[in-house]
Amino acid sequence: MTAQLLPVAGARESRAWLAAELRSRAGSAAFTLVAGLLAAGAAIVPAYALGLLVDRIRAGGDAAAILPPAVAIVAAAVVGGAATGVSGYLISRLGSRILADLRERTVETALRLPALVLDRAGRGDLLARVSADITAIEKAVSDVLPGMISALLLAALSLAAMLGIDWRLGLAGAVAVPLYVVALRWYLPRAAPSYAAERVAIAARSQLFVEGMQGIRTVHTYHLEDRHLAGIEDASARARDISVRVFALYTRFVGRINRAELAGLASVLVVGFLLVRHGAGTVGEVSAAALLFHRLFNPVIILMVTFDKAQDAGASLARLVGVLGMDTERRDAGQRDGGTPPDGRELVLEDVTFGYDGGDPVLRGVSLTVRPGELVALVGATGAGKTTAASIAAGILRPAEGAATVGGVPVSGLPARTIAIVSQETHVFTGTLADDLRLARPEASADEVAAALDRVGALAWASQLPDGLDTVVGDGGHQLTAAQAQQLALARVVLLDPRVVVLDEATAEAGSAGARDLEQAAAAALEGRTALVVAHRLTQAAAADRVIVMDRGAIVENGTHDDLVTAGGRYAQLWAAWSARGSAA
Repeated sequence: MTAQLLPVAGARESRAWLAAELRSRAGSAAFTLVAGLLAAGAAIVPAYALGLLVDRIRAGGDAAAILPPAVAIVAAAVVGGAATGVSGYLISRLGSRILADLRERTVETALRLPALVLDRAGRGDLLARVSADITAIEKAVSDVLPGMISALLLAALSLAAMLGIDWRLGLAGAVAVPLYVVALRWYLPRAAPSYAAERVAIAARSQLFVEGMQGIRTVHTYHLEDRHLAGIEDASARARDISVRVFALYTRFVGRINRAELAGLASVLVVGFLLVRHGAGTVGEVSAAALLFHRLFNPVIILMVTFDKAQDAGASLARLVGVLGMDTERRDAGQRDGGTPPDGRELVLEDVTFGYDGGDPVLRGVSLTVRPGELVALVGATGAGKTTAASIAAGILRPAEGAATVGGVPVSGLPARTIAIVSQETHVFTGTLADDLRLARPEASADEVAAALDRVGALAWASQLPDGLDTVVGDGGHQLTAAQAQQLALARVVLLDPRVVVLDEATAEAGSAGARDLEQAAAAALEGRTALVVAHRLTQAAAADRVIVMDRGAIVENGTHDDLVTAGGRYAQLWAAWSARGSAA
């Protein structure tokens, strides 16, 4: 199935978000703008002073005439240097604070996205957004944004100053403006989609890399290394080709900017020559105007050199703002506020219908009840709808029709700790083993942690780790086996102490001997709780209080193990096949 990447915000949405952020920091933004204007104004003073000096010398002034312009130039240099430093600091600080909020809100939104959305998009796209995209914006904020803003302010004030010297000189310099605009209008429509495509290509490459690393054992088992490497190489080649095209566009763009500068400076010199020749202006005024226009070269070059990085950051910002606009799980807010306590522990799915992405229903009118303290096993062939039913029971998925309740309360409105789910894809978080367990209940004591491990049969091996329960596990730490990771997940259930537990093939990945141990661990963790178990191994179903058989999204059988075997229906066929396989083994 092709991954459906997370949404990307449009230019209008990104601008609206940025404007809202600046309005929320109006005081800091205004102070930053004042510092930038002071720095730009100080940079203009030397051109005026040099023009005045030229006229005074031409008029036969003595050495004393040099002093005031010299003092003005020195004072402007000191003020301008200080203002430039302050302006750069304020811009970086303002941008960093906005970026910090953006990072936190993006991660917060990502953590609250429905699991189905992340399954469809793939983790690689999200990881690229919170890593590569954040890095691109962070680099722009620290290295690009201060220079760009200073350059924009200096360019605007320089043109205004030229108009103040002589409106005709100002108009002459303004000849370059439409040429700049034409260059931008040529460049932007071509560059913006290319930068966006580059970010998508990088996300696709990240997705392939993440899939390969997460499934490294499967890759090795089936000798798929070359296939995965070829896929990553193709994705990298696409990203490289897009980058080359973007750079080629940028090179042509710079050529157009250079022609605009040539046209502007030539216009100022020609008009200045005519004004001086006819006595309508002085050599000092023309010199000042020419210097001011020449001073524009550096700001414009800064803008052009950093424009590709700004475009890159803009594309990254659009991808992050796109995540912020996504619908999140509303149940989290309800749980944080307490939720509605259920009246009992009965789990009910009532006439549930569900389909993925508007497709054909995977579940059709499914109704089941798990009585308080009862362990019910869901069995059936692959694609029967077992995992979907379990996910709806746990509140991960929302039914299109019908309802899932615990004690009469919809699962989406339950308080925290009411219901828990353990799947075959457990994650060991980086940290000590004890801290990993305390994710379920941070206030748990050392004795309670040890008791939880002991209940699921994990205390013996956990105590033998290099540092016991203080051993660092997860990435970069001690690597747990698949069976140990599942026992850790079951121990979290014991610590959490929920009313209802859903196990989705939580013993399927440990091998035969490990699975038997995990079945015992699961039975211990589920004792006394209302439990719905998707049973990969039928021995687990045989030990359940009741078995529900699903086929093509519907319940076809419901009863105890013995009754269903005696009935000779679908479950009896599955049990006979399972027993024959066990005998052959």
